Amino acid sequence: MPEFPKPRIVAIANQKGGVGKTTTTINLAAALEKRGFSSLIVDIDPQGNASTGLGVHVEARRKTTYDLLVDGADPSDVLMSTDIPGILIAPATTDLSSADIELFANERRSFLLRDILRGPVISGLEIDYILIDCPPSLNLLTVNAMVAAHSILIPLQSEFFALEGLSQLMLTIREVRQTANPDLRIEGVLLTMHDQRNRLAQQVEADARETLGDMVFKTVVPRNVRVSEAPSHAVPVIDYDPTSKGSMAYKSLAEEIIARYHKIDA
Repeated sequence: MPEFPKPRIVAIANQKGGVGKTTTTINLAAALEKRGFSSLIVDIDPQGNASTGLGVHVEARRKTTYDLLVDGADPSDVLMSTDIPGILIAPATTDLSSADIELFANERRSFLLRDILRGPVISGLEIDYILIDCPPSLNLLTVNAMVAAHSILIPLQSEFFALEGLSQLMLTIREVRQTANPDLRIEGVLLTMHDQRNRLAQQVEADARETLGDMVFKTVVPRNVRVSEAPSHAVPVIDYDPTSKGSMAYKSLAEEIIARYHKIDA
């Protein structure tokens, strides 16, 4: 059993949009909570979908991750509770879209999130996981997440060119390891929006497992209408429809991660 830094910081990243980053962030946190593990979701996507998906309305986001990164706000002024007792969130708004430009002159611009998430305020929260919902690009915000994180979870949509799009992300991860975070690891690649009836999806899974081996999670998240419906109700699919195939997949993903870092009595 590897040493488990607490909280364990996992960035959910892929520069391609629409692959299930936010859905995975929210539902992994919810599945971990069901097993007794608390999470802080850090929303650094200017779209703020993780915040919306957990029922945090825009008008309620008085302080956000923009204030954290650009203005140096105290984390305790930014973190918000959600309707799920074991999940906190640092929300985001569209203000964050200008962060790259505003932080350009800051010499520590790539280390800002690391300093915050590994600082005393967050460390004192006694939470188990920090999940960073990254924007769909390899910009300064995503680099901040990689520098701050212990590991990266990569959602990969089961579609043509999926693996080709992974190469640039892997290069960025390598650069971050060489320059800023040598301990950064890949938590795993998660196949999402998978239709087992589709021959192409089957081929993508086969290619991913052949190319990436054990780096690919055993869990595969199916294309599931309940997963798509849940955000409109501002709840994780695990609460919206606990018995759906999407819910079961995210519970399975949580179990894979828990098994790596926690000794669970049978």
